Amino acid sequence: MSGSGTPSPLLPADDPTGLQSFAVQLRRMNSEFNRIAQEFAHAQGLHPTDMQALIAILDADADADSDAPGEPMTPGRLRKQLNLTSGAVTACLDRLERAGHIRRVRAAGDRRVVHLEYAERARDLAREYFRPLAHSTDTARGRFTPDELTVIVRFLREMNRELVLLRQQEN
Repeated sequence: MSGSGTPSPLLPADDPTGLQSFAVQLRRMNSEFNRIAQEFAHAQGLHPTDMQALIAILDADADADSDAPGEPMTPGRLRKQLNLTSGAVTACLDRLERAGHIRRVRAAGDRRVVHLEYAERARDLAREYFRPLAHSTDTARGRFTPDELTVIVRFLREMNRELVLLRQQEN
């Protein structure tokens, strides 16, 4: 991509920077991440939707590209992000709260607003479970220069932005 907003032309399938190669590598990485997340969900007795909710709640504070950067997650934002009904979100949050993974906290400025927080005990549990993934990620990062990592992060950010736009177009 030249920065013009138009995708680069399709390249031959054997080109390591071609669309086909990117698609294969992204699918493989996504599949492995999903496998690890599903194993955690199973070990915790969680539904796959519960895992998506936990990830959204965890990432809400750090998500500068969201509709409310730096803001705590709310049930309404979670419903929109996961494309669920309000009843499904309530059921999901009830399960997560009962299991001790999240807390519903009333906003200080407006008690009608509910913020969703990842419970510290659950955060520690997840941190311990995902420690091998963090180590593997750090090992892979160590194989790249700071300039290369800057480009990789930029690609991932742009890819996530495009996926959000795609989801928004579908709704």
